[in-house]
Amino acid sequence: MHETFTHQHHAHCESGVFTSLLCHHGVEISESMIFGIGSGLFFSHLPFVKVYGFPLTAYRIAPGGIIKRVAKRLGIRLKFETFRDQEKGMFALDQALADGRPIGLQTGVFWLPFFPPAYRFQFNAHNLIVYGKEGDDYLISDPTLDRPVKCPSSDLKKARFSKGFLAPKGKMYYPVEIPRELDYRKAVSKGIREVCSKMLNRVHSLVGVPAIRALAKKIPAWPQKQGEKYAAAQLANLIRMQEEIGTGGAGFRFVYASFLQEAGDMLGMDELLVLSQRMTKVGDRWNSFAYKAAPVCKGRKKGRAVYGELRDILLDCADQEHGIFNDLRRIKI
Repeated sequence: MHETFTHQHHAHCESGVFTSLLCHHGVEISESMIFGIGSGLFFSHLPFVKVYGFPLTAYRIAPGGIIKRVAKRLGIRLKFETFRDQEKGMFALDQALADGRPIGLQTGVFWLPFFPPAYRFQFNAHNLIVYGKEGDDYLISDPTLDRPVKCPSSDLKKARFSKGFLAPKGKMYYPVEIPRELDYRKAVSKGIREVCSKMLNRVHSLVGVPAIRALAKKIPAWPQKQGEKYAAAQLANLIRMQEEIGTGGAGFRFVYASFLQEAGDMLGMDELLVLSQRMTKVGDRWNSFAYKAAPVCKGRKKGRAVYGELRDILLDCADQEHGIFNDLRRIKI
């Protein structure tokens, strides 16, 4: 079976895994289209939710949300399974592989030996594909890597049943029914509407553009309230979530820009092409935020002035995104 599976390198694990699974079943679809239809773009900053000692900042929707939304909007039926018993979970995986299916898994990054030690951390929502088994080793297609790898059974078991926040509980999934005709126009429309609704929310300042603004306004006070050391550490965590987790804040903006461009070409809508260009510029601006923050994180720059500069960059990102999503929601698809 594994000789027929083709590994694909993608930007993000969840959208990449689902793209590869669908392509294996004959659906020609890009990762950016998966990300856009799945309403992957998001922002939230939750000061009262601490992850490893720092407030939770998210640049994409909750793990698993992209796959579920794409499947629903394109009429694809998936099978999801989780397990309490680890041995039953591994047996079910072996049975699915014996049936000739590549299988999507949710795993904990810390236990995956094919990642360098510096990249292993306690993140339990990393998606990958198992497409075969040789002896005691599983054949892995991880979309964040440029080539397939092998993983010993004992390590994959630990990764599938890792404990803690977002524990995967052995989750495995795969398509069981795919329509012959996929209504991309309707799916694109629904994907865009949901992103616009969440990014332009008027309920509170914890989600979307209001959350970006709220975070930006707090940053200049961090050194005085928390001390320079903790302020720099909190900023470093924010940048790490933006630049290193998945494709992060800036990277997700570029993926979404690619989605708007592809949707514009597919549907013959020049308005989407223009908004794609504007979204790319926002991604560049988020990158500028990380670039300016790096010396602060390393202790080379201190003081309220530099934090004020970072605030201004984020406020500019918020203003640009507010304009983009306002214009995007007015387009009739």
